[in-house]
Amino acid sequence: MSAVAKNKLIIALSLAMFLAAVEGTIVTLATPTIVKDLAGFDLISHVFSVYLLTGALASPVYGKLSDLYGRKRTLMVGIAVFLAGSALCGLAQGMGMLIAFRALQGIGAGAIYTVPMILVGDVFPLRERGKVQGSLSMVWGIAGLFGPFLGGLLIDLLSWHWIFFINIPFGILTLVILQTSLHEEARHERRHIDFPGIVALTGAMLAFLAIFLFGETGGTLLTVRNALLLLSSLVLLFVFWRIERRSPEPLVPLDVLTRSSVFVNVISLFFMAALIGIDVYAPIYLQNIKGLTPLLAGLVLLPMSLSWMLASIPVGRFIVRFGGKPVLGVGTALALVGIVPLLFLTSSSPVPLLVALVFFLGIGFSVSMSTQMMIIQDSVGFEKRGSAVAVNSLVRNLGQTVGISVFGALFNLGIVRGFEAGGIVTYDLGNLYDLGSYQLGVTWDQVVVVLTDAVHVVFAVFAAVVALCLLLALVMPRPVLVSQPKGAPPLPEGPDGPRAAEAPEAQ
Repeated sequence: MSAVAKNKLIIALSLAMFLAAVEGTIVTLATPTIVKDLAGFDLISHVFSVYLLTGALASPVYGKLSDLYGRKRTLMVGIAVFLAGSALCGLAQGMGMLIAFRALQGIGAGAIYTVPMILVGDVFPLRERGKVQGSLSMVWGIAGLFGPFLGGLLIDLLSWHWIFFINIPFGILTLVILQTSLHEEARHERRHIDFPGIVALTGAMLAFLAIFLFGETGGTLLTVRNALLLLSSLVLLFVFWRIERRSPEPLVPLDVLTRSSVFVNVISLFFMAALIGIDVYAPIYLQNIKGLTPLLAGLVLLPMSLSWMLASIPVGRFIVRFGGKPVLGVGTALALVGIVPLLFLTSSSPVPLLVALVFFLGIGFSVSMSTQMMIIQDSVGFEKRGSAVAVNSLVRNLGQTVGISVFGALFNLGIVRGFEAGGIVTYDLGNLYDLGSYQLGVTWDQVVVVLTDAVHVVFAVFAAVVALCLLLALVMPRPVLVSQPKGAPPLPEGPDGPRAAEAPEAQ
């Protein structure tokens, strides 16, 4: 591909990622306003969990479809579904409607988060890939810059409904650019679609994730219903494994799971759980405990987007020079160092300290996550890259979905226990902001103390999860990266799958 064509591709992918980046920035920032308006504070995690759930289920399907029918067509279908979900979210008049339409939006988002990363792995060698991913990360920085301003203005001048409508013009522009800039050869041959595998995997994931969604409202995970759900999930996973072994075009080719990629996928699972927790509960801390407006809270979080962008640029060269395992370990360690101080934040913590913390967090998360994706992209050959990246997207979304559900349960439990310890017996989790829902004499300062303790609980869990990721990064086997041009002869097999020198560009 020529340099001009590559630049056009980067622009097209940047627009697609900007669509998702703006949505994520604005929705996480606007969540306190949304749940206050719709009286659904106790359902705050569901706004994210159903979105992530459907995105997780859709990711491997989009990955396989992109292998079968082309990246461009698959990405454009996903964007169209995302826009339909966005329009319906903007029309929602209740928490139930919003949660249902977020599910549809998530189905489309599965393509936006998966297919651009597959295209980057297809077109750019490892040495260039860090720069390209840095450019895509810049999109998140720009979204972090304009998202808070745009979201704050829309909420203050119009209503929160417009944070979803704003996706539509960006999405239409993205479709136009993709149609005119990305050219793929048409694929007319009939291909097998693994519908039994799709059904089995979807059923297994729905049963597993229902454990956490039901457990949040039920107060405990140790129930007969959840035991049956877990058993059903395990049985369906076994059925899925048997189907994949026999399918001529498996949804998830089992040989994409090398020893090192299994470790990376497990790290991604837990790491993304911690990241979504910070994305959701940092704005809650800033707005509900620190007392900042949505606009100011967005500005405080902006340095995380900027440092994320800057730190991702040299990652590819670091991997070429030092290897994937050391870079992954350093990035994960930096993320852990950035999370630990969150355990000591209070309502009086100075804003410059918060800015410094989120800037440092952006560096750690960026280095670790960029390295995870690059290892996955080069763990298999071209013809299976879509499936390998889609599996990683699946486990990332699962981590976010399970994580936000568990964190929501812990957060709500922390609030309930805090009220009980403070002698507050009359309250409504759905109307937490309304002092009229409490007994007489309760002040907002008392509520802030309870919220602070509950936020500290989830921050402590974030630290424990990232510490586990660091341990896994230290003990994982050294990745064996496959980097061969399309059409090259197959590489000899090694214990980790197709063997090639790690980072041939460095030779």
